[in-house]
Amino acid sequence: MDGKITFESQLTGLETAMEHVAAASDITVCEGTGHCAVGSIVGLNNAKVASLLGADMLLIANGGLGSAFDELELNRVLCQHYNVRIAGVIINKVIPEKWDQTKEYIAKAMLQRWGIPLLGCVPDQPFLGCPALADLERLFSTKLICGQEHRFRHYDVESINVVTTNLTRFLENLREKPSRTLYLCHVTRDDLIVGFMGEYQRRKAKGDNFESALLVCGRSGKYELSKEISDLLSGLEGAPVMIVERTTHECTTQINKFTPYVPIYLCFCSAVVV
Repeated sequence: MDGKITFESQLTGLETAMEHVAAASDITVCEGTGHCAVGSIVGLNNAKVASLLGADMLLIANGGLGSAFDELELNRVLCQHYNVRIAGVIINKVIPEKWDQTKEYIAKAMLQRWGIPLLGCVPDQPFLGCPALADLERLFSTKLICGQEHRFRHYDVESINVVTTNLTRFLENLREKPSRTLYLCHVTRDDLIVGFMGEYQRRKAKGDNFESALLVCGRSGKYELSKEISDLLSGLEGAPVMIVERTTHECTTQINKFTPYVPIYLCFCSAVVV
């Protein structure tokens, strides 16, 4: 608005970035966050960018019938204005009980009104908003030291349980609380770590379900996991255990503030590089 950044410089930056990524890729996907008009204030909205790059558009709308179609219509008109081909539509966050209905009628509406295919419907499952262990690995810049096969298991933040009790009470908690619970304990609590793994082995031997995970917390340099416990856990199959070099308070705070994914409501641009 002050004239410090020109339209030409923005366009050059976009084209340069596209050429750089496309040169090393078979398919280039350009995310246009929000609706198709986002960016209009600087003269480069999502639809216009797609047009300039020669990209097809994939529209994504939140679940519903009339409301979803209404939102899509606004975006379709803008794509039409800039001669952008809409490759298809995806409906996101669909109520599971209405998944079949949404898929049937949105697909009919797309083809009858626009001749555009419905590519899919994504059900709104609560666990999708909960962090998986893989998300916590990225959040805390660490890796599971055992139980890696469960890194995509999700945990509700309400199921977090900070353990400060003795071993006996902890074992009682393991048997009383839901099978899928995320426990946090201090790195000096060897008894809790061994007890956690022992409970997993006991459940496994009985054929019972055990989906809990343990985050072992403590400041690096001040507190360290004992070599004996580290050797015991290293590469062990079964219950997932993660070492996090933060205090238990910092861990719980960061997990509660953490958003594992950001829903994309409308507008993806995709271009196939030939």
